[in-house]
Amino acid sequence: MSEVALFSGSNVPAFLRKGELSDLAKALSGGAGGGGGKRISIKGGVFRLMVDGKQVAAIDERYLDVVVVNAAAKIGRTFYMKSYDPDSPAGPDCWSADGEKPDASAANPQASRCVECPQNIKGSGSGDSRACRYSQRLAVVLANDIDGDVMQIQLPATSIFGREEGENRPLQAYARYLAAQGVSPEMLVTRMKFDTKSESPKLHFKPMRWLSEDEYASAVEQGKSEEAKRAVTMTVAQTDKVAPAPMELAGKPPTRVASPPPAPAVVEEEEEAPPPAPRRGRPPKAVVEARKAEAAKAEEDEDVAPTVRKTETPVAPAPASSKLAQLAAEWDDEE
Repeated sequence: MSEVALFSGSNVPAFLRKGELSDLAKALSGGAGGGGGKRISIKGGVFRLMVDGKQVAAIDERYLDVVVVNAAAKIGRTFYMKSYDPDSPAGPDCWSADGEKPDASAANPQASRCVECPQNIKGSGSGDSRACRYSQRLAVVLANDIDGDVMQIQLPATSIFGREEGENRPLQAYARYLAAQGVSPEMLVTRMKFDTKSESPKLHFKPMRWLSEDEYASAVEQGKSEEAKRAVTMTVAQTDKVAPAPMELAGKPPTRVASPPPAPAVVEEEEEAPPPAPRRGRPPKAVVEARKAEAAKAEEDEDVAPTVRKTETPVAPAPASSKLAQLAAEWDDEE
């Protein structure tokens, strides 16, 4: 069934014909209205099912059919001073759940407001990118198991923003497309499909079929569950292989860039005292008397003490330059 036919009035199930969009629809389409332990990772351009940070399955297909049951109302942000290492994850230096101001628990906030942050300027990251990255969390259930586990998926900026190309739509364009039809995402099955032209993991979204009345009722209840609420709540704890850390934040403490070592202090060396004048050996007894007359002259011939020379003051090496700009430029989206 084509998308046009899917959304025609005669095809919309009677129980789904509502005049008002849900909070979920508003949240996904960028409107004002609107971690769990199980999640879907898109690392490496593959759908991976994760449980408590460990992969339990990988899906061979380049697409996955789900029902979106909840979403974070705001688009979050994260900033790492060092390159993100998924095999040894550390919490971000600065992060925001609402994209407006750093979270109170952020270890190293970069500005008082995100809009004024130097890490939010194009070019602060690698190439033309921003060092502080956008992301949005969804709570989804598999289309073939709507009553099953609620899972989290975190989308990078490339999967959230952008223009639609035919039936290929990033998240916000997809949600706006549905909203224009008076449809909310939890009413139907959504296909998440990898963009095979993109070098980094990037998803497109496409409507596939209406839910049955029973499926819809289950999806609504799943969206209200504690699992769904946890899945869309942004915290710095939801990384793979999580370990406890100081400041009561799950995940390793943020890796900080070491400050340049201080220059060694310049110490003035004391002037060396002149060595004593060397003493001449005494002549043999046989000629002592003969040389008494020359004694005064011999004393005048004594070696003169060497000229005192001041040791040159060492020059302190210049301190090493900060690696902050270099490290920030190396930061990449993991997913």
